[in-house]
Amino acid sequence: MNIDKLIEQMTLEEKAGLCSGLDFWHTKPVERLNISSVMVSDGPHGLRKQDDSSDHIGVNDSIKAVCFPAGCAAAASFDRNLMARLGSALALECQAEGVGVILGPAMNIKRSPLCGRNFEYLSEDPYLAGELAAAYTNAVQEKNIGVSLKHFAANNQEHRRMSSSSDVDERTLREIYLTPFEIAVKKAKPWTVMCSYNRINGVFSSENKWLLTDVLRDEWGFNGYVMTDWGAIVDRVKGLEAGLELEMPASGGIHDQEIVEAVRKGVLDEKILNRACRRLLEINSRYVENAQPETIWDKDTDNQLSAQLAEECIVLLKNDDNVLPLKKGEKVAFIGEFAENPRFQGGGSSHINCTEIVSALKASGEYADIQYAKGFSIEKEEMNFDLMHEAVETARTTQAAVIFAGLPDLYESEGYDRKHMSLPEGQDRLIEAVAAVNPNTIVVLHNGSPVCMPWIQSVKGVVEAYLGGQAVGKAVVRILFGEANPCGRLAESFPFKVEDNPSYLFFGGNKERTEYREGIFVGYRYYDKKKMDVLFPFGYGLSYTTFEYENLVVDKDRMDDTECVTVKVDVRNTGRMTGKDVVQLYVRDIESTEIRPIRELKGFEKIELKPGEKTTVTFVLDKRSFAYFEMKINNWYVESGDFLIQIGRSSRDILLETKIWVNSTDSLPVHYDMNSIFIDIMSSERGCKLVEEYMKLLFFDEQNSESAEQAITAEMAEAMMHYTPLRALFSFSDGDKITKEKLNRLIDDLNKDER
Repeated sequence: MNIDKLIEQMTLEEKAGLCSGLDFWHTKPVERLNISSVMVSDGPHGLRKQDDSSDHIGVNDSIKAVCFPAGCAAAASFDRNLMARLGSALALECQAEGVGVILGPAMNIKRSPLCGRNFEYLSEDPYLAGELAAAYTNAVQEKNIGVSLKHFAANNQEHRRMSSSSDVDERTLREIYLTPFEIAVKKAKPWTVMCSYNRINGVFSSENKWLLTDVLRDEWGFNGYVMTDWGAIVDRVKGLEAGLELEMPASGGIHDQEIVEAVRKGVLDEKILNRACRRLLEINSRYVENAQPETIWDKDTDNQLSAQLAEECIVLLKNDDNVLPLKKGEKVAFIGEFAENPRFQGGGSSHINCTEIVSALKASGEYADIQYAKGFSIEKEEMNFDLMHEAVETARTTQAAVIFAGLPDLYESEGYDRKHMSLPEGQDRLIEAVAAVNPNTIVVLHNGSPVCMPWIQSVKGVVEAYLGGQAVGKAVVRILFGEANPCGRLAESFPFKVEDNPSYLFFGGNKERTEYREGIFVGYRYYDKKKMDVLFPFGYGLSYTTFEYENLVVDKDRMDDTECVTVKVDVRNTGRMTGKDVVQLYVRDIESTEIRPIRELKGFEKIELKPGEKTTVTFVLDKRSFAYFEMKINNWYVESGDFLIQIGRSSRDILLETKIWVNSTDSLPVHYDMNSIFIDIMSSERGCKLVEEYMKLLFFDEQNSESAEQAITAEMAEAMMHYTPLRALFSFSDGDKITKEKLNRLIDDLNKDER
């Protein structure tokens, strides 16, 4: 396809039309030039293809499809390979159904547990989210189906999501909210990126040139096209100028006409419109030229895959006295409506019309004598005393009681945020009542984000199943009875209460704006810095076996920031069951002059070991592993000094560490004036020499009296000198010893080194 020639043949109206949808799910064709329409579809964790009664929030039915684990669960796998398997399966489904672009992955940072759409998102950690999204994207696009990374950017709440401004400083944007997208763009080259609804520092994402062009294209090298979230257009012409190519869905021709008029009036350069058409045609042709409509979609195989993936995502949070795994053949109570009707996906645009649903109750028959009691109704928050009484009596007569609890659909969904972190009151009371009569009580949770657990000390086991897809019941039962070994790890921190969350005071914001005052301290970066107790930390998860870590080595103990360091650690399965472990690597700047987190995740690998088996896990760290975003140079910067490379099971469980010196090859611009203080001047060897004679003029000398030394200790004098500006020398010294001319010469000498 000669794209430039095609664009030359297109009328102005055809060019404008190409930049908007034909309907809810198709791009607009140009039939006379054989430019085909391409279908896009929702589906980060399942194909939500709609043919007739189309909508973008999941009201109308879509085709029957397989629901895989949602983002909240998939991220808990800490497994790039799992994300690739998920992406490959979805890509084949798209080929079979004639879908060219799948809308996802959803990769906004989990700023607060209250965000109603957290169930779709991957993590509170930008590195983890970016790496998993990149693995998914590569797998989808290897089969010539595009993805659309969403929602770009700083879309971290549902409240007023189409109008509110996310007000956030650039360092925080770069380190936390943009990094996942940056990793995925650079490592996987996505075909498309979807802009978010919200403003960023007052500018709508759909017309934010800094975001869509300066950063996304010029800095990161993105070469696909940008589409809107559905209905995100504000000013169509400004959007085109900013780097937004495709408006979805159709606007009934209104915005097309605005583009045409802007070109004819000279308001919009037609070259910009041509550029947008070129980007759209280049991407869409990849699908059109490689479509495989003969692809067979084996839904049974995908259902089995969904169950396998769900096993990898389940997190064992508590297992006192090894209450799990349960013994096969014993009498076990399954309590709670979710045992029979599991909650396995969220509401809204990602909602899948499932091919089948496998509940834990249905999957458990071959394992034990299961006694079922409904316990509660998902339709009501308050306790039903008849159901509770039945559940308690059932639990009283069994060897173990498993309560299937969680959040009803009403509690978390696209479109609105959660009001609190609690389970329905009736469920909390039910758990306490059952635990009071059965000492072997286990809670299985079906939820899309953290919940409070006021009963945590009353139960022996807690299994976090998240929203694990349509076969989650089968996966949970296999975990409960030891057919599978839990290996999920939390991709988000679980605070004790929502008030502990760093964004709590400002989440949701006022009518027009939400202030991100916590800055870079999101999730574990905040809790660890504060040394605040949490219910469960980031990266946490238990296993039915045990692992031992040893022999942490690095291939160098000093390096320039232009180099890489290779890190190796040995891991051995010291238990009696085959299992998988997630080896987590964190980096800590020991003594930074910039405010930084205690540690940050910079590497992770999931490994499987048989009992007694040992393997060596290898990581490679580069400049970004040690850097922060420095506004003085508008770039990533490593401050020379010692760093700790830490290996742990979570952000709170560091097992091994080693030190490395990293030398910065960059320098920060510095300008000295009368207000510069001594401690900053003395940060360089040259500065120390230049101000040496002036330091003696401050506060007292060798002739000080004994009473003066008692009033001003050496430590106090040193501290006061460090924070004293040069201008103060006029006040603290004899006028004959210091003059303004002499001080100006000193400042000139100090600045010579910078020039």
